[in-house]
Amino acid sequence: MSKACDEWRRIAEAHDLEALDGLLADDVVFHSPVVHTPQRGRPLTTMYLAAAIGVLGNDSFRYVRELSGANETFLEFEVTIDGIEINGIDLLRWNDQDRIVEFKVWLRPLKAMNLVREKMAAALRS
Repeated sequence: MSKACDEWRRIAEAHDLEALDGLLADDVVFHSPVVHTPQRGRPLTTMYLAAAIGVLGNDSFRYVRELSGANETFLEFEVTIDGIEINGIDLLRWNDQDRIVEFKVWLRPLKAMNLVREKMAAALRS
């Protein structure tokens, strides 16, 4: 596991939103399961990841599996929100400076994705 992946896990578990800025590359790209276009740059990525931590970061959230390569890691997670069991994957890619350059999220099942979309939209509006 990389320093970037370790730091992401720490940020997600501790809800340490202030540390996001130091982890993300300036040109980071965020791929949401519910937004059709990539979100480019640190400000947008920070906004989406902060909202996701707020929406998904309850006591049931846990990473259950990890697959790592040279500069990327797949982290499978499980969380329950409003009685719906959600399964997802975070794909993190980082550069040689241990800054995340790409963050992709997958969610399942469909009703979970719809629930997260609604809650993310509300979090991003506030």
